[in-house]
Amino acid sequence: MTGPDNGLVSAYVNDAERDAEVSVRPKRLDEFIAQHRVRDQLDLLLQGAMRRGSPPDHILLSGPPGLGKTTLANIVAAELGAGIRVTSGPAIERSGDLAAILTSLAEGDVLFIDEIHRIAKPAEELLYSAMEDFRVDVVVGKGPGATAIPLDVEPFTLVGATTRSGLLTGPMRDRFGFVAHLDFYAPADLETLLHRSARILGVPITDDGAAEIAGRSRGTPRIANRLLRRVRDYAEVRADGVVTLDTARSALTVYDVDALGLDRLDRAVLTALVDSFRGGPVGLSTLAVAVGEQPDTVEEVCEPFLVRAGLLARTPRGRVATEAAWRHLGRTPPNGTFVAEVPLAPDLFSVDTGEA
Repeated sequence: MTGPDNGLVSAYVNDAERDAEVSVRPKRLDEFIAQHRVRDQLDLLLQGAMRRGSPPDHILLSGPPGLGKTTLANIVAAELGAGIRVTSGPAIERSGDLAAILTSLAEGDVLFIDEIHRIAKPAEELLYSAMEDFRVDVVVGKGPGATAIPLDVEPFTLVGATTRSGLLTGPMRDRFGFVAHLDFYAPADLETLLHRSARILGVPITDDGAAEIAGRSRGTPRIANRLLRRVRDYAEVRADGVVTLDTARSALTVYDVDALGLDRLDRAVLTALVDSFRGGPVGLSTLAVAVGEQPDTVEEVCEPFLVRAGLLARTPRGRVATEAAWRHLGRTPPNGTFVAEVPLAPDLFSVDTGEA
């Protein structure tokens, strides 16, 4: 999924790294790391469908970007031995665009629609009958002379992916027989993923080197693989080519990614809150002006992780820096500072990184 870019620690993919991502993606379900419950449920769904000789129920995958929704869609097609057609919600602007895609599918094919919550309303309504009855009605002509021509669609499986499941309409959600939510990865799972990616890329990596990268990856495989590629560059140019703890720390310092996975913009937001606004509360627009960014960039790129990490809180009066944010910046929080209930990784706040 493409989206706002925040450099190395953005969970969104950019066009330049698509090929690099494809090379390390797992191809089968048993190669997929973490998401154990979803993986087991999906395995049962696919195995049952193959034994019956019919396409499985339509599948909806939800969760933050970078966790493997596109990878799982490709795995579904591979496990079924079927072809896959890939498109996205914003690309389907008219019902005719969707009808052309649906009528070109072969029996048993997988249709993957990324960002399905952004599909146009007329196309969504056309999709209802295709999902339920494997039939679409194409309207020919305009006005009183318009006629609807029913066209049969070969039985297929729709895999929809969304980062905002709450924006899906009720009728759309109800037509999916299997709905799965992908969670952020634990550090141990990211370490396993990094060792696998390093083998594929031919990068020697130590256990503590993998652990260091995993701890700065925000629980997101896409970020972990991206950081691995940048640390590999550093190791090959300025070290002996092996990704060790010291090499990973030095490389990520060069790339301005700290021990919590915060980059320059994240720290700028926290620094502005603490130094310029005494910890807040402060409105989003004012905060964005203070860091020289657009409000939607701060809201969509920075805030989700800062809130999840327990460093920033959204309140009715505005954004507030938590006690953990003050301490992460090396400041002493004043009395009455907001305390987050569950920081993402509280143990990281005691790590000696050599930084102020």
